Amino acid sequence: MGNEGKIIKLNRLFEITTLLMNRDTITARELADRFDMSLRTIYRDIEDLSSAGVPVYMTRGSSGGISLLKDYTLNKTVISELEIESLFVALKTLEVTHYPEIDRILNKLGALFRNTRATDWVEIDFTYWGSLPDEKNKFTEIKRAVLQRRVINFSYVNTEGVGSNRYVEPLKLLYKGNAWYLVAYCRYRSEHRVFRISRIKNVQVTGKTFIQREISEAENERMEDFGKPLTRLKLRFQPEVLSRLYDDFDDVYIIKNADQTLDVETVIPED
Repeated sequence: MGNEGKIIKLNRLFEITTLLMNRDTITARELADRFDMSLRTIYRDIEDLSSAGVPVYMTRGSSGGISLLKDYTLNKTVISELEIESLFVALKTLEVTHYPEIDRILNKLGALFRNTRATDWVEIDFTYWGSLPDEKNKFTEIKRAVLQRRVINFSYVNTEGVGSNRYVEPLKLLYKGNAWYLVAYCRYRSEHRVFRISRIKNVQVTGKTFIQREISEAENERMEDFGKPLTRLKLRFQPEVLSRLYDDFDDVYIIKNADQTLDVETVIPED
């Protein structure tokens, strides 16, 4: 099961638990209809909850159904406080990407784990400094297109400052070197390309769907260096910028010279 499927199942398990905490009994058919799932999947969910230590049980008969032990609440006998905090961090990271239904999951977690410390001790924001207010909305639209396999249209400015209009088939979002990129098949260039998200403007998700194309070995190798020839650089810096160097390079690559200047050798794509 991929990450998307795991999140959907996690949301369903928490919602089932919440429903059971607020109702004496609920039938498997009601749950199946509510989540648009088969009875077999619901019974498997109940087994998973029971295996996780949630005291859920089933009764037969006309008034039977699925129930929880009276006065049950989720607490650290099922999941430790450290595990709860780790779960919140993971979900808050997904929240930044506006992953579907994460807000609802976080609200439910906060209600279920009432004794947990406040969850506002961490904030994760992937937008760059100086970005426009709609930057997060742009990210959301691209993410939606990736999940729904929909063609998107946008304006793109390359490293030479030349703008163009692109129709692409988005495959995945890539976070590398403190920046977000989109890996997509570009219909304008008729090949797979890597686009820097900050250079993408005026995103529109079209109604057209697509079937994912195979990425050739040559394309994959080219995209690994972002389609640019690799250049080996030897850089020299004044000592005043040492703290900035540690932000961008591992200390094993920073060589201090006798005159206090600093040398860094690195390989990066051109531009």
